[in-house]
Amino acid sequence: MKLVVIGLSITSSWGNGHATTFRSLLKAFAKRGHSILFLEKDQPYYASNRDMPEADYCEIKLYEDTEDLKQRFSKQIKNADAVMVGSYVQNGVEVNELVFSLAKGVKMFYDIDTPVTLAKISNQDYEYLNPNQISKFDIYLSFSGGPILDFIMDEYKSPSAKALYCSVDPDLYFPENLEKKWQMGYLGTYSIDRQPTVEKLLNKPAGQRKYKKFVVAGPQYPEDYPWADNIERIHHLPPKEHKTFYNSQNYTLNVTRRDMIKAGYSPSVRLFEAAACGVPVISDYWNGLDTFFEFDKEILIAQNPDEVLAFWRNISEDQRLQIGQRARQKVLENHTSDVRARELDHYINKILTTSEKI
Repeated sequence: MKLVVIGLSITSSWGNGHATTFRSLLKAFAKRGHSILFLEKDQPYYASNRDMPEADYCEIKLYEDTEDLKQRFSKQIKNADAVMVGSYVQNGVEVNELVFSLAKGVKMFYDIDTPVTLAKISNQDYEYLNPNQISKFDIYLSFSGGPILDFIMDEYKSPSAKALYCSVDPDLYFPENLEKKWQMGYLGTYSIDRQPTVEKLLNKPAGQRKYKKFVVAGPQYPEDYPWADNIERIHHLPPKEHKTFYNSQNYTLNVTRRDMIKAGYSPSVRLFEAAACGVPVISDYWNGLDTFFEFDKEILIAQNPDEVLAFWRNISEDQRLQIGQRARQKVLENHTSDVRARELDHYINKILTTSEKI
């Protein structure tokens, strides 16, 4: 089939988790024999940080604004078997209306920020999606699962809402026998609502283990933040360096945004990437997390610094390796990009088949 995707970014992973999600999903979708055109608004902050300007599995085109998108790509949108619009696309409401007016194939909204999107809508903030548009998409694909899917269908009359969780490309993320430079690390863009948990589960424990080294990677942190002296800062870590980053840690920290915790069933891509590398994850808690990983056997849950310190003190090296290996096996079975591409294929074909019957 021909798929057109209009997304926040695939060319730059700077300050967003969308790029790595689109890369792994679309690479696997192309392997299934489909052709893909990815349309991305040309933004100056991505232009100076493009770590993948081209791809061998999809065609990438940049557009200036919605009018440019319409003038240059109407034919492709009209002739596509399926069109996907992602969350946080600038002028997304206009882009959605353009797709509704042109697309003859399956119309999909892929929400990589579902709890954030719904919180914005409840505050009448229609930055990239108007609630009246949800019913016009044939399917609402969501980074969050669980009860929120029924809410989207009941409250906003979506014809179909399905989970399409993030995933990991196992060709890019796997265990390596590297020197463990850090006792624990964290990878994530600064977020005011995540930072108290980073402070509690990484900065404070690090301060009590002066003889160990730690690392925090990601942009936009305040320059004067009082990190412990044994914490290294990496201001931007391109995806090609993620695997080495994870494999250089004994443990990695997963921290979840407030809206995601409230919604539950919202795994981050970092969670699957670290697990695919066989690195044990220490995470905050949210409803539904145990549907992805078994507590204590595949993932470790901590609520305060003492619990983090207890893990480091009480888990043997063999146990540490076993936790990582079990998590990796779970990811390979259920959360690879091939699995997600198969799910996407199924959703699209089900809608196409039903439409043909009608």
